[in-house]
Amino acid sequence: MAKIKHTKTELKAQTDALKRFQRFLPMLQLKKQQLQAEIAGITAKLAEVQRREDAARAKLEAWVALYADAAVSPEALVAFKGVRTAQGNIAGVAIPLYEGIAAEPAPLDPYRTPAWADDAQDMLAQLMALKAEGDVLRRQRELIQEELHTTGQRVNLFEKVKIPECKENIRVIRIFIGDEQTAAVVRGKIAKGRTAKQKEATA
Repeated sequence: MAKIKHTKTELKAQTDALKRFQRFLPMLQLKKQQLQAEIAGITAKLAEVQRREDAARAKLEAWVALYADAAVSPEALVAFKGVRTAQGNIAGVAIPLYEGIAAEPAPLDPYRTPAWADDAQDMLAQLMALKAEGDVLRRQRELIQEELHTTGQRVNLFEKVKIPECKENIRVIRIFIGDEQTAAVVRGKIAKGRTAKQKEATA
């Protein structure tokens, strides 16, 4: 704990600081709760996307043998070009928002391409989209978890360090000022008594 001055000016500074910390703490606690709720919501969305991705992969497994028989490469059916995202904000945290993917289906020759290739293209595009959405959700959660960690540290700092420190400083300064005032009164009475005795002696 830093050394403090035992003055009325310092008492006011510590009192003001205490009020400031006590005003900001509920805001930080509310932000912490909001971030925790957002993480829970994103985790639930991620679980649903993962469930749909697993289901899509299971359907795709049915065509694995067909790919081998027809010598068709899945990568050749759909070309992944990238993920489209927008910028969002949750409790002051900038996060990416999933908007979709850019995917280009390969042109199919109706005379040479198996009939199931159209359905396979759609399924592959869906799978790519679900994977991309999951990646964006994971990034959202990562960014919000980082902010939650920082906010949690600030809450702990205010609750366990700054506020108790200010209260203790205020207590110590008040005791010191009270003692000084008591001592001043005693000195005043002693001085008054001496003055009275000197007047009596000279009378």
